[in-house]
Amino acid sequence: MVLSLEKQDGEWYNSLPHKGAVYDLVYAAMSEAEPAERIRAVTALGKSDDPRAVRPLMDLLSDVDPEIRLSATTALSHLKSGRPVEDLIGRMRDRNERTDTRKQAIIALSFIRSTGALRGLKEFVADDDEDPVLRSYTNSLLDSVGPW
Repeated sequence: MVLSLEKQDGEWYNSLPHKGAVYDLVYAAMSEAEPAERIRAVTALGKSDDPRAVRPLMDLLSDVDPEIRLSATTALSHLKSGRPVEDLIGRMRDRNERTDTRKQAIIALSFIRSTGALRGLKEFVADDDEDPVLRSYTNSLLDSVGPW
């Protein structure tokens, strides 16, 4: 018998009691608190190694504050979950996003190393309309990953 944590809608964490440190951090990260406090909470979520942190961090990838988006991208690179791959690819390809956040999305995708993540990175490198510096950086990361 195989036991899956995922529900049909992929929101398995909603079935768990919303108690404990991870939920306190999620609340702080999503609150209207000072940016520094939110960034500390986002950073702690990334270091939590708790899969319940992934969905809130994915939501923060579209926060209005660019520092929160950068912190959420960095936090997701630590968790190495495959769930945010499409969102990270979107952040990487967003030409209106800050370069440091785009670069962090590239790093996160290279850490995740799923087929989808690596495919997204390869497509990014092949896109002549993208920033040549970011494309070169991405190509270097792909070379370090090795053949896939």
